[in-house]
Amino acid sequence: MSRCLEVSYVDRNLARNGPTTEFLIMSRLKTTSSKGQPTSSSPAPRRASAKKAVPAATISKKAARSVKTQGRILDAAEELFSLHGLHGVTIRQIAKLAGVDTALLHYYFGNKAGVFDAVLLRRAEILNTDRIASLDAYEAAAGNDVTPEGAISAFLRPVFDWSVRGGPGWKNYCSLVAQVNNTPAWGGETMSRSFDPVVHRLIAVLRRALPKARDTDLFWCYQLLSGALTLTFSETGRIDRLSNNLCRSGDLEAIEPLMIAYCAAGFREACKRP
Repeated sequence: MSRCLEVSYVDRNLARNGPTTEFLIMSRLKTTSSKGQPTSSSPAPRRASAKKAVPAATISKKAARSVKTQGRILDAAEELFSLHGLHGVTIRQIAKLAGVDTALLHYYFGNKAGVFDAVLLRRAEILNTDRIASLDAYEAAAGNDVTPEGAISAFLRPVFDWSVRGGPGWKNYCSLVAQVNNTPAWGGETMSRSFDPVVHRLIAVLRRALPKARDTDLFWCYQLLSGALTLTFSETGRIDRLSNNLCRSGDLEAIEPLMIAYCAAGFREACKRP
């Protein structure tokens, strides 16, 4: 008998704090025969030649090693995708940077598109959870005094915090999301899968702040906010050259309050239309 351990996971803590932290792991142990056929999950009859069951501690160690390997793969892919985009990176390049065989990428993720989707999902779940919590906390604290500034600040704060203080991985991730958001062929569908619920939550809070606003205006204003985020996290250096280095595209701590004020004023004015 042989055992094949299949591991799927959301490495939330890896994305937050780096490879030395714990992971959220959901593992499934599939028992297969020597011919590769699944067998019954019920205990087999005792035989003199039967092998001992694999200790749980051994399985746990294997699962932890597997998750760490997947984390290295996703970190490498995230860095390369952020620099060169989906179509500018090969499976072989990801494997080389991660220090693994290409077969492992196919085993864990299927193909390059599977790696790309896993990269996006890994931090999207963390970011969405933080954004929803931030919006909920703001709305509860504001009561009947919800403002566009407060809503937009609650929405933006988590992504700016992660990009500024989350390390290179989060910086790469934000750059990658900016690329995806500006990709006509498939970017819109990918962004919808990853981020639509939290955007709808923002719109719901903004409706309270601007009760006379039409939904069309709210969504168009969000489109403009999204465009500002895309250019900001691309960090192209354009503003550096344009301003003769008075402004730096990587100065996110300076950009955040300006973006909040700029976008809130835009929502307010645009939503006054008759």
